[in-house]
Amino acid sequence: MTVFKLKTPISEEEIRELKVNDVLYVTGTMVTARDAAHKRALEYFEEGKTLPIKLEGLAVFHCGPIVKKEDDKWIVVAAGPTTSTRMGQFEDEFIKNFKVRVIIGKGGMGKRTTDAMKEHGAVYGAFTGGAAVLAAKAIKHVRALEWSDLGMPEALWIFEVEEFGPLTVAIDSHGNNLFEEVKKKVEEKRTTVYKKLGV
Repeated sequence: MTVFKLKTPISEEEIRELKVNDVLYVTGTMVTARDAAHKRALEYFEEGKTLPIKLEGLAVFHCGPIVKKEDDKWIVVAAGPTTSTRMGQFEDEFIKNFKVRVIIGKGGMGKRTTDAMKEHGAVYGAFTGGAAVLAAKAIKHVRALEWSDLGMPEALWIFEVEEFGPLTVAIDSHGNNLFEEVKKKVEEKRTTVYKKLGV
């Protein structure tokens, strides 16, 4: 396990150095995106429209943050990760088309995303569920709010973060998927247990 501290925009070369179980901290620009934002971004791409922010080299956080407004300034109160499997239908095309380098969420993602990360150079950083306040502390500034018509949790929040993490690299750019490996081991153990029980 190696600890990496990367600053956006992150290059493909930097990402290729990371391996499963490494620890990652991200500094720089991070954008939140859930189902609706992924869908709209891909529609924009197909239609040749420009997104509100260039995503290449950035970190995308599966998150619907809790925010409040003080005077004219947005303050992030909590920023817990959303279950990433919800974005599984979009993420491979998202990585391919926008060249994002870090996807952050909880619960892992499947083969399509793993394959896209291997091909295009990206990683999945697992953030601990229930640590929403810790995440908020690393968010130093809300740069912009885009696509607010989707609703506050589904909008694109553009954050400036400082050493956001710790993130466990659970899918790397070499085709390794920690969640799939654990799942495989569980299945193997279950077969052994069932045999012992005579099931």
